[in-house]
Amino acid sequence: MLKNKQLIQPINFVFVAAIVSSQLSARPAEEEDKVRFSDQPAPLALEGFPERPALLLELGDKFLSTGNLQRGFTLPTGAAWAPSFWVFGTFRSAIQTFDNGVADRTSEWANRLDIFGNLYLSPTERVVVGFRPLDHSSPRKGARFSGYNFEPDNATRGGVEAFSATPRTLFFEGEFGEIFPKLDKADKLSMDYSFAVGRQPLNLQDGILANDDSIDMVSITRNSLRVPGGSTLRVSPFFAWDRVERPNVFAAAAPNRRDKGALITGVDAAADFPVSTVSADLVYASSGGDGDGFYAGIGSVQRIGKLNTTFRINTSVAIEEASAKVGNGTLLFTELSYTMPYSMDLMYLNSFYGIGQFTSAVRDPTAGGPLGRVGILNAAVGLGRYGAPLSNHADDAAGGAIGYQMFFGELRRTQVILEIGGRIPTETPQFVRQRAAEGIGARFQQAIGRRVVLVVDAFGVLREHTPNSYGGRFEVLVKF
Repeated sequence: MLKNKQLIQPINFVFVAAIVSSQLSARPAEEEDKVRFSDQPAPLALEGFPERPALLLELGDKFLSTGNLQRGFTLPTGAAWAPSFWVFGTFRSAIQTFDNGVADRTSEWANRLDIFGNLYLSPTERVVVGFRPLDHSSPRKGARFSGYNFEPDNATRGGVEAFSATPRTLFFEGEFGEIFPKLDKADKLSMDYSFAVGRQPLNLQDGILANDDSIDMVSITRNSLRVPGGSTLRVSPFFAWDRVERPNVFAAAAPNRRDKGALITGVDAAADFPVSTVSADLVYASSGGDGDGFYAGIGSVQRIGKLNTTFRINTSVAIEEASAKVGNGTLLFTELSYTMPYSMDLMYLNSFYGIGQFTSAVRDPTAGGPLGRVGILNAAVGLGRYGAPLSNHADDAAGGAIGYQMFFGELRRTQVILEIGGRIPTETPQFVRQRAAEGIGARFQQAIGRRVVLVVDAFGVLREHTPNSYGGRFEVLVKF
């Protein structure tokens, strides 16, 4: 009997399998397609999606376009490159007048052109070159922009030619492990080190600790490091050896100037935690003794309830004694913003407290002081002689700004910002810029088509023991 049962079981299994097979083969074709991927590629769903605006020049694969990618080639190192070259940029032209209540009022037509060429080699390797042919910066006079000066009516009145063919940007960046994949075919050696070398921007702590668009520098980055309690850590040591531009606290007309011979060494790090993203920076500036300084900054970005928040602490320490290039001081900075219910409108409240004479490690001639993040009343526009309505220097002062940003129209093509801000000295002011002041500012931005933005700014400021300050500007910004 046992032998008969053992023979019957395989026979039953074969019988059931035959029945199941016949039922599957009897299914209609459309029912079978529901449980498997199709062998035919589906067309790209572009209905209702905006058409891609082309760049000024696109050789090779198109930037963010559709279609097949070019085959490319393989280097002896094993890296696969498919070169493409893209040219793009921004043109800015403005009519503006600015009266700070102390110096003569300036009225001008100023222009700026930023044009870049991006040689794309792979997702991790590229060469970038950039020019600003309509403006240039000199160690003595600071930044000058091509256009026409209407006021003051003195030797500066007339046309301004500030043409420059010097590259403002020229660097190569890549990843060692992607350039030499044959050295670690099994990906066990952790060779994922990114690097960048050449003339490039440096921005630390949202531009508070360092803000320069054109500095000769080399940096190495290690990504995706494990950190206790966090998900990832990025560390980037860097070294800058030329085109270092630093603050000059005693120069009112050109407060940020080239510091020939200065060397910058530092490390930038950022880590993601469950509740916030934390960044920390250490910088040492060497300038032949009279401007040597040590700089440090730490900041965190997080969401607290319905508030978007940023907190930053930055400090500067003169190695020997304070000078025009480096002071002893600390800057406390906060940003709070709230998106209004049932809209895209934004309300913000930003504040600062400066202890002593804080100075940034590196600052571009067009960047102004470290308080540009406070609001539109403190920000430098980076075009012409139009300064910040409220001083963006933090020497022994406290203040802030409260503003409301409104969006209108389809795709938020119209934006309006209304802002009230002020500052008060915490010590006896040494400069006019340190005196108590309060002001109101407004900005209107209107997008025309997909490449043009019209910008209108206006402000009025009351300063203690100083005539009132006012100004306005109209700018046309074109992206191509």
